[in-house]
Amino acid sequence: MQCQCAANGSDLSLLEPVLAEYADLKGSLTAVLQHVQELYGYLPYDVVCLLAEKTGLTPARILGAAAFYAQFRFAPAGKYLIMLCGGTACHVNGSARIAAAVQEYLHVENGGTTEDGLFSFSILACLGCCSLSPAMMINEETYGALTPARVLEILKEIRTKEAAK
Repeated sequence: MQCQCAANGSDLSLLEPVLAEYADLKGSLTAVLQHVQELYGYLPYDVVCLLAEKTGLTPARILGAAAFYAQFRFAPAGKYLIMLCGGTACHVNGSARIAAAVQEYLHVENGGTTEDGLFSFSILACLGCCSLSPAMMINEETYGALTPARVLEILKEIRTKEAAK
């Protein structure tokens, strides 16, 4: 199968060990995609094309499988991944106000990344920490009982820390 994708600068040699590891394992596409995202931080289209070429799958089949799972990204993510809980408890306790504060301060929509690449913002179905509602995570850190003012403090602290580097 010949894929008509142009390389966009991804180091395609990083994919070879992943392909070798899963060469004889049928039904391993999700695991391969997880490894690809771990290597590149997202699923670059040129890598998807090489994966298609090496596996005999079409790029559409690979992208369709990846799109089914919320864990996969098709664009680079920010250094800080903001995941706001949109579950019932958080919603009732004001997560929409938290989302509005994040979006206004960072100038980013749900699912987007800031122009400087520092933050990515997503509203998730549930973080599983209802007793902390409204709650969000930034990378591995969980924040609860949030207010719009508290969220802005957190984001400003991160920006200040990054500016000092």
